[in-house]
Amino acid sequence: MGDEIMTAAEAVEADALPKMHEVHTDPKQRKASGQKVPKGVTDKPASQKSPAQWAYERVVLYLKNFEEQLDNEHEVAMGFTGGDAGVLRIEGMGYFDPDIVTFYGTDPAGGRTQLVQHVSQLNVMLRALPKEAKDAAPKRIGFRLVEDLENPESATS
Repeated sequence: MGDEIMTAAEAVEADALPKMHEVHTDPKQRKASGQKVPKGVTDKPASQKSPAQWAYERVVLYLKNFEEQLDNEHEVAMGFTGGDAGVLRIEGMGYFDPDIVTFYGTDPAGGRTQLVQHVSQLNVMLRALPKEAKDAAPKRIGFRLVEDLENPESATS
């Protein structure tokens, strides 16, 4: 595995593909690194993306992986790190170039909530909360966000 010589095309492709590594105590534990990476994440090299877009795309992959492990009685939420702000049930996510990521949702009391965060301060703790309506299907924002990344041409500026 010494020094490998790459063609220019291989170097560009290697730069475009995200690299991820995870280790769990349970080797059967599903890892985010095991899922298919959407077209919107690999359509251009990370060096050509803003820090906000690059952070957004990677958080989307973690959200989807987390949701895939939930039962039908729970939905994804995020706990705020470093403060007493509580929990936000994630209902939407976005970014504003070059360096802002935002999460839309509701708090446990049902109040509308939005977190606007600079990428240098990004800390997201994913949590499973019981669904709001017992008989409704769980809302899966991670799956919707990945669909959006699969069709980058449909994204709005």
